[in-house]
Amino acid sequence: MMNGGAAETPRTFVKEVKRIVIKVGTAVVTRGDGRLALGRLGALCEQIKELNYQHYEVIVVTSGAVGLGRQRLKYRQLVNSSFADLQKPQDGLDGKACAAVGQNCIMALYDTLFSQLDVTSAQLLVTDSDFRDKEFRKQLKHTIESLMSLRVVPIINENDAVSTRRAPYEDSSGIFWDNDSLAALLALELNADLLVLLSDVEGLYSGPPSDPESKLIRTYIERVHLGGITFGDKSRLGRGGMTAKVKAAVMAAKAGVPVIITSGFDPESILKVLQGDDVGTLFHRDAHLWVKTKETGARDMAVAARECSRRLQALSSEDRKKILLDIANALEANEKVIKVENEADVAAAEQAGMEKSLIARLALKPGKARQCCITSLSKSLRVLASMEDPVGHVLKTTELADGLVLEKTSSPLGVLLIVFEARPDALVQIASLAIRSGNGLLLKGGKEARRSNAILHKVITDAIPDHVGRRLIGLVTSRDEIPDLLKLDDVIDLVIPRGSNKLVSTIKASTKIPVLGHADGVCHVYVDKSANMQTAKRIVVDAKVDYPAACNAMETLLVHKDLVSSGGLNELALELRNEGVVLHGGPRASEELSIPEPASLHHEYSSLACTVEIVDDVHAAINYIHGHGSAHTDCIISEDREVAETFLKQVDSAAVFHNASTRFCDGARFGLGAEVGISTSRIHARGPVGVEGLLTTRWLLRGSGQIVDGDKGVTYTHKDLTTV
Repeated sequence: MMNGGAAETPRTFVKEVKRIVIKVGTAVVTRGDGRLALGRLGALCEQIKELNYQHYEVIVVTSGAVGLGRQRLKYRQLVNSSFADLQKPQDGLDGKACAAVGQNCIMALYDTLFSQLDVTSAQLLVTDSDFRDKEFRKQLKHTIESLMSLRVVPIINENDAVSTRRAPYEDSSGIFWDNDSLAALLALELNADLLVLLSDVEGLYSGPPSDPESKLIRTYIERVHLGGITFGDKSRLGRGGMTAKVKAAVMAAKAGVPVIITSGFDPESILKVLQGDDVGTLFHRDAHLWVKTKETGARDMAVAARECSRRLQALSSEDRKKILLDIANALEANEKVIKVENEADVAAAEQAGMEKSLIARLALKPGKARQCCITSLSKSLRVLASMEDPVGHVLKTTELADGLVLEKTSSPLGVLLIVFEARPDALVQIASLAIRSGNGLLLKGGKEARRSNAILHKVITDAIPDHVGRRLIGLVTSRDEIPDLLKLDDVIDLVIPRGSNKLVSTIKASTKIPVLGHADGVCHVYVDKSANMQTAKRIVVDAKVDYPAACNAMETLLVHKDLVSSGGLNELALELRNEGVVLHGGPRASEELSIPEPASLHHEYSSLACTVEIVDDVHAAINYIHGHGSAHTDCIISEDREVAETFLKQVDSAAVFHNASTRFCDGARFGLGAEVGISTSRIHARGPVGVEGLLTTRWLLRGSGQIVDGDKGVTYTHKDLTTV
């Protein structure tokens, strides 16, 4: 688990520091208008002069050249333009040209300032391609060592003017990708004792520094803070920002070089760091050994969720509704930062070579109505909020005896533990259903969606009022915590696993807590001999192609044997192939269509592929589905009502359709507002599980002093008052 911060740590190691790399960010070098921040640079140079005097070995990595060059070239462009030229749209300035001019400017400034302080500086320009050469790195190290032996301050910058990077200000490939990572790399190459990254804020915060709720993190602990930090916008002028600094800091710290991110606006920040003052944010390989983390145990998390859920249940229907509406508004207000975090997850998944079907689930792409995903999710929340309050609904009223009335009412289950795939939109749907149904919630999402889940969880819990408590919804960040949670059958009331057959089976075998869910989505479409072929082709293509990764997508196409001779089978196969679907065949279809057999007839492809098989009639189709299906969603396409009714009544699946795509099996499409998943269980809830599936019942008995006393003085009436 993660908490908001960590205890302060002694920084005694700084007493042993002799060689220090200082990286100066663009936001430190320049003012808000892009011009030089002479005061800050002067203070920086004075600190370096003091360190030089105290025999520290100081290496500076500086940013700011491109910004300064752009200022110069804009002025040059202006004075060289005629009045007529100024009326035309101005072309953007070439970044490499800006870098060339800016490098000259910034070094001239450093030279002037250091000369006034009787310090000599030297410039070294490097590129990513240079660092690929071992001999270059060896020579660079030798040169820097020689300079420092003469008390000269080396000032290093990436040579953007001649960089061969595809997009110098966006491309993050290569050995280093910006001056933060260059500084980290140099710190390792030069065996530095400390790396200081100067920024325009005091250090790393738990959220955007402008957010009053954000807290400064004094010591970064990966297991505590990873996934729990919401970054703001990137640098206003540079190409990195805090995200880049943290990435570089983690890399250097893991390799053994301590890192401190602190403010370059403080005229004594570097001196304070070397005095051991608790400034900025420390990254250290051994930090986890120093800090007593206040981690939330599994039981504490579950108990907190239960306590918050009881406070939620005590609210009026309107107050619970308002929470959902506030969350919908918060999602829309934070759409930009949510997209940034999600895009980072998607990029990481693509780089890791994840299957396209899994990446499709991971991406917060346009929703079912082709709206922006965040807009679509917010709309679903508002639909859910507008529905009749499901909590405390009187299901049945019975008069047991005169003056003794019994009510059966709907009630929340309590605390839900939901383990779900790397699908961030599921987090929002699940959380909204839990709130609407008055339940506490513990969530464990796929690790591939770590950043997306973290920001969505923060946005949602921040919208929950204090009198209910943000711990109503807990986010489990480590797979290692799941076994402990599964032991809490006295606190957690229902587990809903969403994912692979292996995941569901493992969870069922590991807990006494009731488990609700489905292991596979092996959905069938049976095309009867009486089917309208145009209708059949439309439904079959939609069921497979609309969203192949969905659990309600068609995985097996069953075709009546008469459609082989009539050409219907070939028509269906051609339609699917035209959509890029790879066909596999059962024993009969593989021979008829000359296609390979699948490894198993019970197979969920979750991609543009499916199994095709030929059956004798509707009864054979039903038997095939019972033998190889997963009791999820199955469909018949037929114009024969008697055959269709046979199929609808005898197929033992959670959802059975006639002349409609399997893709309709969805909580939103069923009008449930959202769904926590689709259950193939036969106890409690089956099919798309909306609010009703997260409720149980309670009995409320209202009397006027009655006692049992062997039933001597009670005349039971058992009169149904439900409709009265």
